[in-house]
Amino acid sequence: MSDSNAITLTPANIAELCERVDHAQRTATAMPKLTDDFPSMTLADGYAVQQALRHKHLATGARQAGWKAGLTSKAKMEQMGVHVPSIGFLMADMSRPEGSTVRTDDLVHPRVECEVAFVTKADLSGSDVTREDVLAATHFVMPAIEIIDSRFSGFKFDLPSVVADNCSSARYVLGGRPRYAEDIDLSTLGVVMEKNGQPIAMGASAAVMGHPAEAVALLVKVLDELGEKLPAGSLVLSGGITEAIAVQDGDHVIARYQELGTVAVNFGN
Repeated sequence: MSDSNAITLTPANIAELCERVDHAQRTATAMPKLTDDFPSMTLADGYAVQQALRHKHLATGARQAGWKAGLTSKAKMEQMGVHVPSIGFLMADMSRPEGSTVRTDDLVHPRVECEVAFVTKADLSGSDVTREDVLAATHFVMPAIEIIDSRFSGFKFDLPSVVADNCSSARYVLGGRPRYAEDIDLSTLGVVMEKNGQPIAMGASAAVMGHPAEAVALLVKVLDELGEKLPAGSLVLSGGITEAIAVQDGDHVIARYQELGTVAVNFGN
């Protein structure tokens, strides 16, 4: 975000869009992209709606687990015309056990991505956080499958709408074995995703901005612009190593990570 990317929505607009997004997420109902009704909506407006949604969850007593980075590959950033990742919040009730079955009837457009998850042991904040700062503040890393779910009709959206929709956050599954970041080279981890026994995507962690910790550093910078910090004990999903793969009822997905083991999840109703 930048100073020129100011909030243009009124508080009433923000509250209305927060309710619209919350309803779509809770009922798994597709909605038109938000800019159809608010064409001048900015990225800052998207974050204002997302923050209202986060505070709505927290007000119910739900616990926040951490944050996620999206649009972390250079190609995706260029496609969306941004220079830093978009971010979304992760609530503890989005977590699903490794090897469990995730329902598809309460999701609209479920897709899966392979990601490196960071768990922090120290606060991170400010606009000048570096990769080295992130690694120093990391307790351990582990493999993750993120289940994303855009709630927009026809899978058609733009950046302000995606950010307002909490960057398509839906569910996440952690698995494998935790490793200290200093014990492995996080820039060269290979990963293969299999669906129903067939390899369907593969990549290396360098796809995430050259090093996943770079995405975490930029996430902290976005938080700083929102007046937030990344507290110790946070879970951070650092962004998709592979492309997002569509899943449906009956699918079985397993991600095999070099150095980090495997994580698996089933889909059904």
